[in-house]
Amino acid sequence: MAKKLVIITSSLRKGSNSDNLAESFAKGAKDAGNEVETISLKGKNVKYCIGCLACQKTGKCVLKDDAAEIVDKVKNADVLAFASPVYYYSISGQLKTMLDRLNPLFPADYRFRDVYFLSAAHEDESKTAEGSVTAIQGWVDCFPKAQLAGTIFAGGVGAPGEIQGHKALQKAYETGKSI
Repeated sequence: MAKKLVIITSSLRKGSNSDNLAESFAKGAKDAGNEVETISLKGKNVKYCIGCLACQKTGKCVLKDDAAEIVDKVKNADVLAFASPVYYYSISGQLKTMLDRLNPLFPADYRFRDVYFLSAAHEDESKTAEGSVTAIQGWVDCFPKAQLAGTIFAGGVGAPGEIQGHKALQKAYETGKSI
């Protein structure tokens, strides 16, 4: 049975390496017959969470911006994927802000079960993505019905497009196709 996937990309650079990973993941998922929507945070107005927790009672954020539409799409997805460059051994600020704004989902009847994380960095050490994975795992841990189903890291890629030919692209495709 086809699944509905939502992929959120957070790099602000055109043709970024993490966006390339997301595209490969999406192509695999589409080739497997799934419905895929990729949402780029480029150009989106996503304000910082103010910690009022009104969303826990109402299911809606008091802030009016582009996050509300994204929250609804995430809530109704069967599978989620987040794509981020690794900045200072963690996820991008844009993705962290979006994760915070997904607070209305905590008390909600969300559909997603499997969450994937795709990342790219200039550095290619085995520990480079550990902080980013910890950040995503921390978010996933707040959703008892969900699990971090997989991570894909492309190291040694800096400039946009440098990822071309990297083995992580094929891994992203195959992972997407396995959904």
